[in-house]
Amino acid sequence: MRIIKPGFIIEDEINGIEVLKKIERAGRTCYKSEAKITEDSCREFVKKIIASGHHSVLEHEKVTVRVVCDRSTSHQGVRHRIATFSQESQRFCNYSKEGFGNEITFVQPDFDLEEDDIDLLRAIEAHYFKKIAQGKKPQQARYFLPNGTKTEFVVSMNLRSWRHFFELRTSPKADSQIQALAKGLLAEFRRLIPVIFDDITPEEPTL
Repeated sequence: MRIIKPGFIIEDEINGIEVLKKIERAGRTCYKSEAKITEDSCREFVKKIIASGHHSVLEHEKVTVRVVCDRSTSHQGVRHRIATFSQESQRFCNYSKEGFGNEITFVQPDFDLEEDDIDLLRAIEAHYFKKIAQGKKPQQARYFLPNGTKTEFVVSMNLRSWRHFFELRTSPKADSQIQALAKGLLAEFRRLIPVIFDDITPEEPTL
Protein backbone atom coordinates (compact mmCIF):
# COMPACT_ATOMS: atom_id res chain seq x y z
CA MET A 1 0.00 0.00 0.00
CA ARG A 2 1.15 3.52 -0.75
CA ILE A 3 -0.15 6.94 0.22
CA ILE A 4 0.87 9.82 -2.05
CA LYS A 5 0.26 13.54 -2.27
CA PRO A 6 -2.00 14.87 -5.05
CA GLY A 7 -0.43 16.89 -7.83
CA PHE A 8 -0.50 17.97 -11.45
CA ILE A 9 1.69 18.35 -14.52
CA ILE A 10 0.99 20.79 -17.36
CA GLU A 11 1.48 18.68 -20.48
CA ASP A 12 1.89 21.53 -22.98
CA GLU A 13 4.87 23.77 -23.60
CA ILE A 14 3.32 27.19 -23.19
CA ASN A 15 4.57 30.50 -24.54
CA GLY A 16 2.19 32.92 -22.86
CA ILE A 17 2.85 35.86 -25.19
CA GLU A 18 2.28 33.70 -28.28
CA VAL A 19 -1.01 32.54 -26.73
CA LEU A 20 -2.10 36.18 -26.35
CA LYS A 21 -1.02 37.01 -29.91
CA LYS A 22 -3.03 34.13 -31.36
CA ILE A 23 -6.11 35.21 -29.40
CA GLU A 24 -5.63 38.79 -30.57
CA ARG A 25 -5.39 37.72 -34.22
CA ALA A 26 -8.57 35.71 -33.88
CA GLY A 27 -10.41 38.35 -31.89
CA ARG A 28 -9.58 41.26 -34.19
CA THR A 29 -11.21 39.34 -37.04
CA CYS A 30 -14.55 40.18 -35.42
CA TYR A 31 -13.85 43.90 -35.75
CA LYS A 32 -11.61 43.72 -38.83
CA SER A 33 -9.03 45.67 -36.85
CA GLU A 34 -6.01 43.51 -37.73
CA ALA A 35 -4.17 46.63 -38.87
CA LYS A 36 -3.94 47.71 -35.23
CA ILE A 37 -1.81 44.71 -34.28
CA THR A 38 1.63 45.70 -33.00
CA GLU A 39 4.40 43.77 -31.28
CA ASP A 40 2.95 44.47 -27.84
CA SER A 41 -0.76 45.16 -28.50
CA CYS A 42 -1.92 41.68 -27.47
CA ARG A 43 -1.93 42.29 -23.70
CA GLU A 44 -4.23 45.29 -23.83
CA PHE A 45 -6.49 43.72 -26.45
CA VAL A 46 -7.02 40.53 -24.43
CA LYS A 47 -7.54 42.53 -21.25
CA LYS A 48 -10.31 44.50 -23.00
CA ILE A 49 -12.11 41.48 -24.43
CA ILE A 50 -12.15 39.83 -20.99
CA ALA A 51 -13.55 43.00 -19.43
CA SER A 52 -16.20 43.24 -22.17
CA GLY A 53 -17.32 39.63 -21.70
CA HIS A 54 -16.23 38.57 -25.21
CA HIS A 55 -14.84 35.33 -23.78
CA SER A 56 -15.56 33.11 -26.79
CA VAL A 57 -12.30 34.35 -28.34
CA LEU A 58 -10.40 32.60 -25.54
CA GLU A 59 -11.67 29.25 -26.85
CA HIS A 60 -9.07 29.36 -29.66
CA GLU A 61 -6.38 28.25 -27.19
CA LYS A 62 -6.36 25.21 -24.89
CA VAL A 63 -4.15 23.74 -22.17
CA THR A 64 -3.77 20.06 -21.26
CA VAL A 65 -3.07 19.04 -17.65
CA ARG A 66 -2.37 15.66 -16.04
CA VAL A 67 -3.87 15.42 -12.55
CA VAL A 68 -3.14 12.88 -9.81
CA CYS A 69 -5.79 12.94 -7.09
CA ASP A 70 -8.30 10.85 -5.18
CA ARG A 71 -11.48 9.55 -6.82
CA SER A 72 -13.76 12.01 -5.01
CA THR A 73 -11.81 14.96 -6.39
CA SER A 74 -11.78 13.52 -9.90
CA HIS A 75 -15.57 13.12 -9.82
CA GLN A 76 -15.85 16.89 -9.34
CA GLY A 77 -13.30 17.69 -12.03
CA VAL A 78 -14.87 15.60 -14.77
CA ARG A 79 -18.15 17.48 -14.46
CA HIS A 80 -16.63 20.47 -16.24
CA ARG A 81 -17.59 21.16 -19.82
CA ILE A 82 -16.41 21.95 -22.44
CA ALA A 83 -13.46 19.61 -21.74
CA THR A 84 -11.93 16.34 -22.86
CA PHE A 85 -10.96 13.78 -20.21
CA SER A 86 -8.97 10.54 -20.26
CA GLN A 87 -9.05 8.87 -16.83
CA GLU A 88 -7.39 5.83 -15.28
CA SER A 89 -10.07 3.13 -15.29
CA GLN A 90 -10.69 0.98 -12.23
CA ARG A 91 -12.70 -1.27 -14.51
CA PHE A 92 -9.65 -2.33 -16.51
CA CYS A 93 -6.71 -1.60 -14.15
CA ASN A 94 -5.78 -4.63 -12.05
CA TYR A 95 -3.85 -3.27 -9.06
CA SER A 96 -2.49 -6.70 -8.17
CA LYS A 97 -0.30 -6.62 -11.30
CA GLU A 98 3.36 -5.58 -11.52
CA GLY A 99 2.50 -2.42 -13.43
CA PHE A 100 0.91 -1.06 -10.25
CA GLY A 101 3.63 -2.39 -7.92
CA ASN A 102 1.28 -5.10 -6.61
CA GLU A 103 -0.32 -2.51 -4.36
CA ILE A 104 -3.14 -0.01 -4.17
CA THR A 105 -2.23 3.66 -3.96
CA PHE A 106 -4.27 6.10 -1.91
CA VAL A 107 -4.06 9.90 -1.91
CA GLN A 108 -3.17 11.81 1.26
CA PRO A 109 -6.20 13.92 2.29
CA ASP A 110 -5.92 17.45 3.66
CA PHE A 111 -5.95 16.09 7.19
CA ASP A 112 -3.69 13.70 9.08
CA LEU A 113 -4.45 10.00 8.77
CA GLU A 114 -4.60 8.19 12.11
CA GLU A 115 -3.43 4.66 12.79
CA ASP A 116 -6.90 3.18 12.51
CA ASP A 117 -7.33 4.94 9.14
CA ILE A 118 -4.15 3.29 7.86
CA ASP A 119 -5.34 -0.08 9.19
CA LEU A 120 -8.61 0.32 7.31
CA LEU A 121 -6.83 1.12 4.02
CA ARG A 122 -4.58 -1.93 4.45
CA ALA A 123 -7.65 -4.09 5.07
CA ILE A 124 -9.33 -2.74 1.93
CA GLU A 125 -6.22 -3.47 -0.10
CA ALA A 126 -6.08 -7.02 1.26
CA HIS A 127 -9.77 -7.58 0.52
CA TYR A 128 -9.36 -6.30 -3.05
CA PHE A 129 -6.43 -8.67 -3.68
CA LYS A 130 -8.41 -11.53 -2.11
CA LYS A 131 -11.27 -10.97 -4.53
CA ILE A 132 -8.87 -10.84 -7.50
CA ALA A 133 -7.24 -14.09 -6.32
CA GLN A 134 -10.71 -15.65 -6.12
CA GLY A 135 -11.19 -14.89 -9.81
CA LYS A 136 -13.14 -11.65 -9.63
CA LYS A 137 -12.51 -9.19 -12.47
CA PRO A 138 -11.09 -5.74 -11.64
CA GLN A 139 -14.46 -4.20 -12.51
CA GLN A 140 -16.01 -6.36 -9.78
CA ALA A 141 -13.27 -5.97 -7.16
CA ARG A 142 -13.33 -2.17 -7.53
CA TYR A 143 -16.68 -2.20 -5.71
CA PHE A 144 -14.71 -2.27 -2.45
CA LEU A 145 -12.35 0.64 -3.24
CA PRO A 146 -12.99 3.97 -1.43
CA ASN A 147 -13.02 7.55 -2.71
CA GLY A 148 -9.49 7.99 -1.36
CA THR A 149 -8.08 5.63 -4.00
CA LYS A 150 -5.56 7.32 -6.29
CA THR A 151 -6.62 8.04 -9.83
CA GLU A 152 -5.05 9.94 -12.70
CA PHE A 153 -6.65 11.86 -15.54
CA VAL A 154 -5.60 14.07 -18.42
CA VAL A 155 -7.86 17.02 -19.17
CA SER A 156 -7.82 19.47 -22.09
CA MET A 157 -9.88 22.65 -21.86
CA ASN A 158 -9.91 25.84 -23.82
CA LEU A 159 -8.95 28.95 -21.88
CA ARG A 160 -12.54 30.10 -21.43
CA SER A 161 -13.39 26.77 -19.79
CA TRP A 162 -10.29 26.97 -17.61
CA ARG A 163 -11.47 30.40 -16.40
CA HIS A 164 -14.82 28.88 -15.47
CA PHE A 165 -13.07 25.99 -13.70
CA PHE A 166 -10.96 28.38 -11.63
CA GLU A 167 -13.88 30.68 -10.81
CA LEU A 168 -15.86 27.73 -9.40
CA ARG A 169 -13.14 25.57 -7.87
CA THR A 170 -11.05 28.22 -6.08
CA SER A 171 -14.16 29.46 -4.27
CA PRO A 172 -14.35 28.89 -0.49
CA LYS A 173 -17.62 27.06 -1.25
CA ALA A 174 -15.75 24.37 -3.22
CA ASP A 175 -14.55 21.12 -1.67
CA SER A 176 -11.26 21.70 0.13
CA GLN A 177 -9.33 19.07 -1.85
CA ILE A 178 -10.25 20.46 -5.27
CA GLN A 179 -9.73 24.00 -3.96
CA ALA A 180 -6.10 23.15 -3.22
CA LEU A 181 -5.66 21.62 -6.67
CA ALA A 182 -7.33 24.56 -8.43
CA LYS A 183 -5.35 27.20 -6.51
CA GLY A 184 -2.06 25.48 -7.34
CA LEU A 185 -3.02 25.21 -11.00
CA LEU A 186 -4.22 28.81 -11.16
CA ALA A 187 -0.91 30.08 -9.78
CA GLU A 188 0.94 28.12 -12.48
CA PHE A 189 -1.40 29.31 -15.26
CA ARG A 190 -0.92 32.91 -14.15
CA ARG A 191 2.85 32.43 -14.20
CA LEU A 192 2.80 30.98 -17.71
CA ILE A 193 0.09 33.04 -19.45
CA PRO A 194 -0.19 36.80 -18.88
CA VAL A 195 -3.48 38.72 -18.47
CA ILE A 196 -6.05 35.96 -19.02
CA PHE A 197 -6.32 34.79 -15.41
CA ASP A 198 -5.17 37.94 -13.62
CA ASP A 199 -8.69 38.95 -12.57
CA ILE A 200 -9.43 35.62 -10.87
CA THR A 201 -8.41 36.01 -7.25
CA PRO A 202 -9.39 33.19 -4.88
CA GLU A 203 -11.30 34.34 -1.82
CA GLU A 204 -10.21 33.23 1.60
CA PRO A 205 -12.83 31.23 3.50
CA THR A 206 -14.61 33.10 6.29
CA LEU A 207 -15.15 31.55 9.71
